[in-house]
Amino acid sequence: MLNISAARKARKRGIELNIAPLIDMVFILLIFFLVTTSFVRETGIDIDRPTAATAVSKEKANILIGVTEEDRIFMDRREIDIRAVRAHVERALAENPEGAVIVVADRESRTGIAINVMDECKLAGAKSVSLGAGLLSETGE
Repeated sequence: MLNISAARKARKRGIELNIAPLIDMVFILLIFFLVTTSFVRETGIDIDRPTAATAVSKEKANILIGVTEEDRIFMDRREIDIRAVRAHVERALAENPEGAVIVVADRESRTGIAINVMDECKLAGAKSVSLGAGLLSETGE
């Protein structure tokens, strides 16, 4: 036997939409994108780079190391010792194994320091180590 009054009461209640799981899902997606986003890291110092006519612009330079004219080494806005370069690069490569290392040396810095920094980066396991240079403009400046 059909219960007609129960069917009528069910129709009057209508359909309820619970949006709590939808909000939970939006927050989970937001957290996912924040965690997987790669942020650009700077050396933390202002360097007067030498210019080169053959310099090319790299779009995704993940690990930047700066060498000042006083031969001080900076990474992630902190001064580090030459002996700590390998450990810092290893940690950065653990976060991003495909990251390229660019050593940005001031034009007045000693070449030997830049070479030592590049050597430490290679010993840390970096596949791509480059020396950064400024791009020449079309006017030659």
